[in-house]
Amino acid sequence: MYDPVLLNTFLVVAETHSFTNAAQRLGISQPTVSQQMSKLERAAGRMLIVRDTRDVRLTDNGDAMAGFARTILAAHAAAESYFNGSAMRGRLRFGTADDLAITQLPRILRHFRQLYPEINLELTVNQSAPLQRRLEAGHLDLIFVKQSSGESNASTRVAKDTMVWIGQETLTFGEAGPVPLIAYQAPSLSRQLAIDALESAGRTWRITCNTRDVNGVLAAVRAGIGVAVFPHSLIPSDLVKVSDRFGLPELGDVDYVLMANPSAAKEPVQALMSAIMSRGVRREE
Repeated sequence: MYDPVLLNTFLVVAETHSFTNAAQRLGISQPTVSQQMSKLERAAGRMLIVRDTRDVRLTDNGDAMAGFARTILAAHAAAESYFNGSAMRGRLRFGTADDLAITQLPRILRHFRQLYPEINLELTVNQSAPLQRRLEAGHLDLIFVKQSSGESNASTRVAKDTMVWIGQETLTFGEAGPVPLIAYQAPSLSRQLAIDALESAGRTWRITCNTRDVNGVLAAVRAGIGVAVFPHSLIPSDLVKVSDRFGLPELGDVDYVLMANPSAAKEPVQALMSAIMSRGVRREE
């Protein structure tokens, strides 16, 4: 059995990449953090953390432990809530980028509703930029969105992904001609990444399909009318990465992040954040 105290400290170390910063956040001493991490590594029988003079990073086993830790701590919180008879009540206004609907998110939300039936969960699905504006205006309590990797703001990173060009297996077009681009309507992060990358590479392009949602993007790609920018880990099994085939420019990384409204009720927001963090971002099979 893994001590929840050790798991919680481990997750803070993983997030801050620093024993010192983790100690400050937890209100304990830095030697205590070191001792707890050593104890967790002995319990796991694996090295979880690599530490040097400048940085702390997770090993492959550490990444695995982080996922297990989030699941264990979320289960602890749910059990405490159930047996304490302190069922959460109220409203939680949650917004998510629409392409995340093809991940484990629907299953997570269904499980969340089962755990906290007294919470009125209101769901808004949109593009990342409009959701962030609604959060800042106080119309949402928590959002799950994409942003350019490394962007500095008050967010919690769930996962990192690489944006790639996708298309139909049999898609063809001349490299000398304009790139047929399937894109979300502006404003859209993936649309802007595509246009910026193509123009920087000196490639001409034309929009062959403007769409409002992920289903429209995928339908157009499956119809073979162009290429689209899509997260690598979320590519459906019937579509392929075509970046190399057509000499298309690299697009860079994005972060999947959770952003909370500081004025929202903290308990339900934290509960849903923990549920999402424990599952991460994986394509729904």
